[in-house]
Amino acid sequence: MKIILQEVGPRDGLQAEKQIVPLEKKEAWIRALMDSGVDIIQVGSFVHPEKVPQMAETDKLFRRLMKDKRSATVLSGLALNEKGVERGLACGAEMFYLGASASETHSTKNTGVGTAQATQRIIAAAKIAVAAGKKVQVSVQSAFGCGFEGPIPEDRVLDMVRSYLEAGLRKISLADTAGHATPAQVERLFSAIFKLDPTVECACHFHNTYGLGMANIYAALRVGVTTFDTSFAGLGGCPFAKVAAGNVATEDFVAALQREGLRKDLDLKGLITVARDVAAHFGREMPGFVYKIDS
Repeated sequence: MKIILQEVGPRDGLQAEKQIVPLEKKEAWIRALMDSGVDIIQVGSFVHPEKVPQMAETDKLFRRLMKDKRSATVLSGLALNEKGVERGLACGAEMFYLGASASETHSTKNTGVGTAQATQRIIAAAKIAVAAGKKVQVSVQSAFGCGFEGPIPEDRVLDMVRSYLEAGLRKISLADTAGHATPAQVERLFSAIFKLDPTVECACHFHNTYGLGMANIYAALRVGVTTFDTSFAGLGGCPFAKVAAGNVATEDFVAALQREGLRKDLDLKGLITVARDVAAHFGREMPGFVYKIDS
């Protein structure tokens, strides 16, 4: 089983920051991540620039990165609807990350519609991307709990997963948008998904609100999840969640894997350099650990 690393810092990391990072700086970080051997990078979001101004130059950034792309790293973008996918197709996105929230409150704040309507909108958008020959990952956001609503019924999460599977979407992520997940819950939900379809390719996205991010990653790994979202220096958080807590740091996860003899092909020093540059740019200590201690 190959562990696939999906870097979400340029998207999930930067969208939570008040400071808008210059296009050239974003490009430099992404190119360094590509050089480090990361499998997938979420370059940005195809969303309304007034709602998430940090993502306003996503289309331009994709065009710059795709113009002379030689790396095997897959460049992905987040979209919330068909219009977002169309923007991504126009600027060369290689993969789309599409998700709907299992929390009615979070869904309404994030997309303007409830869970059921958002799910159908995501499926329609995903089908457009698939028809265009693009890779697609669909997600259930707030799958493990919500800062507004508290616990989310697991049957609701699994019903959304069934809708994705019925639509022929095979790469499915559970996202812990509010950071409420526990390892036991992670094992239970992903195990239930594999019972629905043992061939599904599962991904996970954990926020570190209660310090359980890394524990939840290892719980997911134990039950067969293969794709893991992490963010450089541990940046991150949904601006429409009640608490925008960071992700597990990319360099922390890679360091942990390499201590166990896994993913030695990834350039950990290169990832640490990016994390340090991110910390220097924002002028503050980041949530990650390894970048502070590795010499």
